[in-house]
Amino acid sequence: MDPNQQTQGTTSTGAGQEDYVDKGLDTVEKKYGQGKVDPTKQRGMNEKITDGARGMFEKATGKDIPDKFSN
Repeated sequence: MDPNQQTQGTTSTGAGQEDYVDKGLDTVEKKYGQGKVDPTKQRGMNEKITDGARGMFEKATGKDIPDKFSN
C-alpha cells in the first residue's frame, strides 16, 4: 500500500480534523459573522469552500499545497 494513500485516507475520514485553512475560515466567521455564524454548524459548507479554493489554487499554479495546510 502506498503510504500517501494511507495518510490521505486517515485525514479525510477524521471529521474533527481541521487544517490551517479551515481554522482560518472559522476565525474569519467568528470575527466578522457578528455572532450569527456558528463555524461548527457550518463545517460541511466550510469544507466545500476550502476544498474548492485549494483545487483552484492547484489548478492555477500547478503546485500542490503542503499537507500541513491541506487535509
